[in-house]
Amino acid sequence: MTTYSSSEEHESLAQTAMHAVTTLETARAELYAASFPLELGSADQARRERTATIHQVDDYVLPRYRSLDAPLLVVVGGSTGAGKSTLVNALVGHPVTRAGAIRPTTRQPILLHHPSEEEWFATQRVLPGLKRVKGRRAQPDERIRATEAGDTPDPKAIGSVILLAEDRVPQGVALLDAPDIDSVSDDNRALASQLLAAADLWLFVTTANRYADAIPWRLLVDAASRDITVGVVLDRVPAEASQEISTHLRSMLSAEGLADSPLFVVEEASLDAQGMLPASTVAPIHDWLTEIAQTSSGRADLARKTLNGAVRHLADRIKVIGDAELDQVNAAQRLHEDVVTAYQDAAVEIEGATKDGTLLRGEVLARWQDFVGTGEFFRSLETTIGRLRDRIGSFFTGKPAPVETVEEAIETGLHAVIVSAAARAAEVSEQRWKSESAGRALIGTEDLATVSPGFSEKVAEEVRLWQGDLLELIHQEGEGKRMTARMASFGVNGVAVALMIVVFASTAGLTGLEIGIAGGSAIVGQKLLEAIFGEDAVRRLAKTAREQLNGRVDRLLSEESSRFTRRLDDVRSEAEVKQLIQAGRELTALSQGAAPKSTSAPLKENDGQA
Repeated sequence: MTTYSSSEEHESLAQTAMHAVTTLETARAELYAASFPLELGSADQARRERTATIHQVDDYVLPRYRSLDAPLLVVVGGSTGAGKSTLVNALVGHPVTRAGAIRPTTRQPILLHHPSEEEWFATQRVLPGLKRVKGRRAQPDERIRATEAGDTPDPKAIGSVILLAEDRVPQGVALLDAPDIDSVSDDNRALASQLLAAADLWLFVTTANRYADAIPWRLLVDAASRDITVGVVLDRVPAEASQEISTHLRSMLSAEGLADSPLFVVEEASLDAQGMLPASTVAPIHDWLTEIAQTSSGRADLARKTLNGAVRHLADRIKVIGDAELDQVNAAQRLHEDVVTAYQDAAVEIEGATKDGTLLRGEVLARWQDFVGTGEFFRSLETTIGRLRDRIGSFFTGKPAPVETVEEAIETGLHAVIVSAAARAAEVSEQRWKSESAGRALIGTEDLATVSPGFSEKVAEEVRLWQGDLLELIHQEGEGKRMTARMASFGVNGVAVALMIVVFASTAGLTGLEIGIAGGSAIVGQKLLEAIFGEDAVRRLAKTAREQLNGRVDRLLSEESSRFTRRLDDVRSEAEVKQLIQAGRELTALSQGAAPKSTSAPLKENDGQA
């Protein structure tokens, strides 16, 4: 059998603790990164779970893993008017908190510890989000006083905890008087939940007439699911009803998995002049706490039990959070696909309109006819297509109409096609987004059903830049070749216009006379270019020109569609969400293993090492 020296065992335990802390810190980082920007049904709950889970990691799980031998934190919680503060006063033997008719009475939590154990709580070791305020014992006629650096803080302040040293608190435990779990104050309710999640042990206070209320039982059932040790105090019980009520409450506790929870019955009693219960009424509670605190091994066992349950609960919560984030990913993918599909359809529509001869109708065709020759020339193509080469030859010696009119007509026609298709894509995208709650929330009151301001001007600029691309292509193709004379009679811009006509001239979708006219347009343009550059060069030029046009259109549509898609930028990727889910699995594995059993000294402030 293998044996280990104490130093080897210490090293092994230290490594175990370090692994646990590393796993938890990874999970915490993933939780911080989780986001729920889309308004889905699962989002609100996931946001609350994320906040609560981060609090529990920071407030309890990490601090406890780093210092298993720290005093146990006993949180005294319960419903409004249950008598928590009066109970705490009785446990320490004098008033440290005040009950009152104005609710909520416990506004600032008070942490009572043995004087020798102040070092465990004076730093941010536990509950790092709460400011520390050092308290002093109250005089008979005043509330507890708290001071920090000579100042007196507002006793109603939320976000701080009063530390008070008390000899009557057993060494090894600390009592934290928490706000009401059903407080009328949202801040108090949130703080109460946060403090209960940071507890090693609960001392849950209820009353004879409220012990079956729903809110306390939700918390008690949650405690049972997390293996938290709970002591239940049934307060203000009429003596004649004590047996009946306590029996019923024990059966309810047993039914919810809390049969092992001790039940302390505090019968109704008269308070003294200071509002104190007789010491005998709380003696069993004090004895129970003292017994728990007596040995470090017993405290560590209880802490490990609570810790493992808390880690298992964290893993369950992370699964809920991860599933909700996957809902976000799936919804974002659907919304993104709606936009992509709409703008892809627009790109197909534009490409079709620039290939099927649509742009060679109307004004463009008329101006092209004027530029090349006459309308009669094209009409004669139906019967005299064989004389086309002669016509082209005579063109080079004639004086064609100004090319600018053709360029302007093409620019206007192409601009209209692009803007119209983009407007339809915007309308379709908005309709699809408004069919889902997440999409409606992202759009809000904006009108995205048409093109964005300035889009028309951008299209006009891109069309002009594309026409410039063609001029550059023609310059490059003609460089160093013996075609200067031919190009001079036609003009570089004229050659570019002929290239545009070739790019736009497929006869798909045209019939009858239109085929003859548009087809003739294409043939004239192509023959003109072939006479200058040659057949292979014309095919290459047309292919490059179309690719450049499609590229500019794609960039325009991509930028325009980003009005929608950039609203999805805050949704994390599926791969990122899976890292969170994996962190949850690793926490499950951690909760199923042995928690570290090492002892540790109090961590100094800002000490983040295991």
